[in-house]
Amino acid sequence: MSLRRPLGAGAVLAIVLAALNLRPGVVAVSPLLGEILAEEGLSATAGGVLTTLPVLCFGLLAPVAPLLARRVGLERALFGSLLLLCAGFAVRLVPGLGALLVGTLAVGCAIGLGNVLLPALIKRDFADRVGLMTGLYSMALSGGAALAAGLTVPLATATGMDWRATLASWGLLAVVGAAVWAPRALRAGSRSAAPLRPVGATAADAVRSVWRSPLAWAVTVLMGTQSLSFYAVNAWLPEIFVASGRSVAVGGWLLALTNLLGIVGSFVAPVLAGRMRRQRAIGVVIVALITTGLLGLILAPEVAVLWVVLLGLGQGGGIALALTLMALRTENATRTSELSGMAQSAGYVLAACGPLGLGVAHDATGSWTLPLVLLVVASLVQGVAAWFAGRDEIVR
Repeated sequence: MSLRRPLGAGAVLAIVLAALNLRPGVVAVSPLLGEILAEEGLSATAGGVLTTLPVLCFGLLAPVAPLLARRVGLERALFGSLLLLCAGFAVRLVPGLGALLVGTLAVGCAIGLGNVLLPALIKRDFADRVGLMTGLYSMALSGGAALAAGLTVPLATATGMDWRATLASWGLLAVVGAAVWAPRALRAGSRSAAPLRPVGATAADAVRSVWRSPLAWAVTVLMGTQSLSFYAVNAWLPEIFVASGRSVAVGGWLLALTNLLGIVGSFVAPVLAGRMRRQRAIGVVIVALITTGLLGLILAPEVAVLWVVLLGLGQGGGIALALTLMALRTENATRTSELSGMAQSAGYVLAACGPLGLGVAHDATGSWTLPLVLLVVASLVQGVAAWFAGRDEIVR
């Protein structure tokens, strides 16, 4: 019986800090979206474009992350992504719509790299504790989103900052993350690059084989549909509540509650998944929670707190399950990085349709009913993908 090595506190802290930075740059825009649209004279469709840009960057940058990791190492690649994130927050301080878009693109690219690199790092350094570490990672993702959703408006109110300064203030968290990763990047260098492949196998051959795998596509669709739901909800939920007569502050707090409950789902789902050979039952429960929450918002919006709780539990569990399956369906960190790159590349391109699609549907109908129905359809597709991705197989 082999003994497990203890979890390194420094390594865990570094991973958690990096993960905390992977959502505020996007989620903090949502509570301020009404103010941004009013000041810049933008429509809901244009607001959908603004919230879609970073998600699209997640998808476009995902294939780059494994290549960057092989060239400079996981630690240095993660450190570079945090520096880019700091720069993106800083650019958002510059007046003008152009600077906002450039800063948003930089933030999206930085987060897109981190999304792929962190699961590979967990697979490499904590292969015997994938469920636990993915749970901590997922909790940090949801925690960062909850902080941004709940504190952005109170921060602006308490300090008197405009929306640009309020958005940029979340860059302080990125500075802390970069400071923690700097010594690790300097020590590691390129020795942390992905492990060698079997004789005769090239990186290009391996990547092509991942894209030909039906199992990999099931994980990809699962990642895409749950991300579509998450980013669409985080982009528009406060505006949905404002349209029903609630204040901007209340809408922000309800969004924060969604993400706070996501922390619970984010921890429980991967811990359970890591102990099972098949994860189909977990996927069914997650989709049931999301679907019930969305239908509740359509049919009984006066009980919003209940639906927000169910939605948060389901969405937190959804991202955690997708991330866990990237590790459980692969044999090593290299393969995890390739599957993660595929799932987050194609998956986030699909997810980018969410915020924009909801904005277009709202502009076309003047109501939030059709957008919510479209999210229900996406959750059902997520359930089918989870069923196929949850079978006990390995991506070859």
